[in-house]
Amino acid sequence: MIPKLLPLALLALAAPIGAQETRQVQNPLLDSGPDPWIVRDGQTYYYMNTQGNRLAIRKTRDLSRLADAPEVTVWTPPAAGPNAQSIWAPELHRIGGRWYLYYTAAAAGHDDDAHRGIFVLENAGRDPTRGSWVDRGRLKTQLTGIDGTTFAYRGRRYFVYSAYDGPDSALRIVAMANPWTLTGAETTIARPDRAWERQGGRQIVEGPEYLEGPSGSLNLTYSGSACWSDGYAIGLLRAPAGSDPLDAAAWTKAPAPILATNPAQRIFAPGHNGFFTTPGGETWIVYHANPAAGMGCTAKRAPRIQRVRWRDGVPDVTGPAGVIAPLAPPR
Repeated sequence: MIPKLLPLALLALAAPIGAQETRQVQNPLLDSGPDPWIVRDGQTYYYMNTQGNRLAIRKTRDLSRLADAPEVTVWTPPAAGPNAQSIWAPELHRIGGRWYLYYTAAAAGHDDDAHRGIFVLENAGRDPTRGSWVDRGRLKTQLTGIDGTTFAYRGRRYFVYSAYDGPDSALRIVAMANPWTLTGAETTIARPDRAWERQGGRQIVEGPEYLEGPSGSLNLTYSGSACWSDGYAIGLLRAPAGSDPLDAAAWTKAPAPILATNPAQRIFAPGHNGFFTTPGGETWIVYHANPAAGMGCTAKRAPRIQRVRWRDGVPDVTGPAGVIAPLAPPR
């Protein structure tokens, strides 16, 4: 006996609740989204990017449908004080069963390098788009700076940021007593000493992001050069497994960027990246880039994702970028 075909409406009702076919990834994920960040908790991805005047989160189980996820504003800055304006580079971290949101801000009336710093908020709830955020204040870095991130290695937590060190910037690392308190001395682990880090009229290393290798090696990506230059790109620092992250001599800088402008893939001025894992154990990178040359450092920078593969212990983010042809979705 040949069964009757069910109407499409009945087939939809018969499908498991929450079932949804994951589409291929077409980059960019959004039309705008500088300084993007993605973190996964369970089956849910949380996405943030620089808004300038607030902190907002999107949540989705399917990154190919990120544009359909509503944007929830979770915090707005005070009218006065050290964190009143230029709200940049948000990062959401799950630490010890709580959410911590790190962001860069400038003081009211002083939107300049001398008055920028990294601040942190705390949320005890399970869902970071809900509940209340407690202001834990400014991290007491030795120098003013931007783009703070945190990671744990061998049972100890560290904080890395881009410090304003004279006319240039430098990447500095320091240990943490808890997610909002730094402890001990800071160590400079990178300066803009390569030609590719000096494009656009400034010597800059910024946007540090940590990724542990399969064998326990330490990998720290960063963005080099001025963000308004098409020479803006993503570089890599590496340290062997078991190294002390506070030991500057342990870190070795790759001679060239691992992700740079690539007209054939419609990638221009890629930078400010982050890493996230999938439920299936894949590692992916998220970063912003312009779709054409000469577009500068504006809100037109848009978020893109690509899978990270390991080659001889080094993260490899080359290959198709999902702009010209879609990518297989994160699994």
